[in-house]
Amino acid sequence: MRYPIAIETGTATAAYGVAVPDLPGVFSAGDSLEEAIAQAEDAILLGLEDYAERAEALPKASRLQDLMQRPEFAGWTWAVAQVDPSHLGRKMVRVKITLPDEC
Repeated sequence: MRYPIAIETGTATAAYGVAVPDLPGVFSAGDSLEEAIAQAEDAILLGLEDYAERAEALPKASRLQDLMQRPEFAGWTWAVAQVDPSHLGRKMVRVKITLPDEC
């Protein structure tokens, strides 16, 4: 899945801030643009896990062009974060196996 992210430009003394408009309350930051995008991908996955735990449908991504028109993001930079939600909602299972030592 791809989610548009809004990036508030950092400075020498402030990190880049990232908001995910399609996931209210999901935000992140990073000291560089690359780190900010990577942190956003992690934050999106955490946000999607909340939806999966509540058995709610995952929010669909908005059109980037529509989000860019929102006044609260005027002057922000836009990017698209790609995440793989395929593991969400799955329980982990521990498996013990025995193999011959010739393997």
